[in-house]
Amino acid sequence: MVETRTLKNGVRVIVKRMEGLLSVTMGVLVGTGSAFETDAEDGISHFIEHMQFKGTPTRTAFEISDAFDALGAQVNAFTGKDLTCYYAKSTSDHAREAFALLADLFLNSTFPEEELAREKGVVVEEIHMDEDSPEDLCLDLLARASFGSENYGRNILGPEENVKGFRREDLFRYKQERYCPANIVVSFAGNLSLAEAAELAEEHFGSMPASDFVQRKKQIALRGGNLFKQKPIEQAHFALSFPSVKRDHPDYSAMLVMNTVLGGGMSSRLFKRVREELGLAYSVYSFGSFYEETGMFTVYAGVNPLKAVQAAEAVKGVIEEFKEKGLSEEEFLRGREQLKSSTIFAQENTSSQMLLYGKQLLYTGEVYDFETRMNEISVLTREDILRCIEKSFDFSRVAVASVGNLKEAIKL
Repeated sequence: MVETRTLKNGVRVIVKRMEGLLSVTMGVLVGTGSAFETDAEDGISHFIEHMQFKGTPTRTAFEISDAFDALGAQVNAFTGKDLTCYYAKSTSDHAREAFALLADLFLNSTFPEEELAREKGVVVEEIHMDEDSPEDLCLDLLARASFGSENYGRNILGPEENVKGFRREDLFRYKQERYCPANIVVSFAGNLSLAEAAELAEEHFGSMPASDFVQRKKQIALRGGNLFKQKPIEQAHFALSFPSVKRDHPDYSAMLVMNTVLGGGMSSRLFKRVREELGLAYSVYSFGSFYEETGMFTVYAGVNPLKAVQAAEAVKGVIEEFKEKGLSEEEFLRGREQLKSSTIFAQENTSSQMLLYGKQLLYTGEVYDFETRMNEISVLTREDILRCIEKSFDFSRVAVASVGNLKEAIKL
């Protein structure tokens, strides 16, 4: 059972009741992230996410984490391109206390100066860690090659100089503009009723002052760039992306089946050809990133630097053959069944349900409908996938990124 309610100030509440379970996952989702930031703000959504845990008028940073631990609850947060999410999971009998803690850190964080200075060091080290993770670095470069230096091309962590320069007033100003009731969804999944969830949301979020919320506009321009970073590491990493559909496009489900067949698992075309037959990569896969206005379809591989050009040619060859010959009926049916099963499996996990229902309400104002979703997948035909293949792979618009001990950038 799924139910919703909107508080008087505009905060939306959604509950996926999962009877028979003994736990609840609760989340507070905000429609903001790196894609909404200016150059001066680049990295601020992520930095605020860190600072939210660093103290309120009634609890220090340690007391927040200690209080969750005392309940046996888990708490965390993440920042994306267009979403920031704070979430906790607890047993059903401690849901009230856990949500009170989550609401306190979300609503009442004071961003103490001493914690601000300390956390800047932590986030700078996270930036350094990202630089030392060549797969992450490669995909960050690919986003920039695809979208440029703004919006979806921004690195979520931001540049080190920005992080070091953020002031308390910067955080409060951004939070006041973006953390508005109309831009917030409170989502629950687990053994909790709407009456209980609405009571908790009203108790803690009902007093948020209603405010005019003006969504920032994003200027999106996909481009086919090529970025390369030389690093003295053992592996070479490359990724390529093509323009794709936005998340509410009618071909969204067909794109997911296409991805499964091309690079979504151990039976995929890329895995079988590039890894199993040619032995050119340990890791090779594909995935789609679908946003409000557009999307990108990505293929990634980690390879021996001496065989990087050969591996890139093999990846291109698999894609070209895929576009030329399409997929078999057997591949289509297998891909469709895998998408069905992953959709069903997600229904049995409170954390995935909290995020799934919360995101759908935040992004579209609509309630996710499992039956409709399953029907959309079930009615897909092989011709739907063939249409997506034909539209998806235009090498004149490809963006490429590569990282490693290479003499020059990977070119396709």
